[in-house]
Amino acid sequence: MSEKDDDKVRLDKWLWAARFYKTRALAKAAIEGGKVHHRGERCKPGKEPKVGDEYVLRTGFDERTVVVLALSAVRRGAPEAQLLYRETDESIARRQQAAAMRKAGALGVQTDGRPSKKQRRQIHQFNEQQEGGLRHPWADEDE
Repeated sequence: MSEKDDDKVRLDKWLWAARFYKTRALAKAAIEGGKVHHRGERCKPGKEPKVGDEYVLRTGFDERTVVVLALSAVRRGAPEAQLLYRETDESIARRQQAAAMRKAGALGVQTDGRPSKKQRRQIHQFNEQQEGGLRHPWADEDE
């Protein structure tokens, strides 16, 4: 592609070329799902990013704020893709802090629904320490 063609590139194609998403379809789905914002508003996949635009991207647990430095519709290696954008310092600090909190387990215990055997023992032990122990709601009042 020539430099003139790179002036007009779709947002989903640029996000794919900058290696934020593995496929263009995933980039388009993320944009349509409201995970990409520009100036506080949701974007459309056909939006044309311009040099200097700032986008907020949400991928998994992380939220990045990136500034467009160059446009490209061609996906290349990671070192070249990183030249297309610059992540803001505040964004890097927020992501590192969130990762540290996740690593420390400060976001709470995530379970699959049922407690494990160890967790059940801890629940029973806790309930026994409380007054009267555990009372099941389906137990008869006469017992």
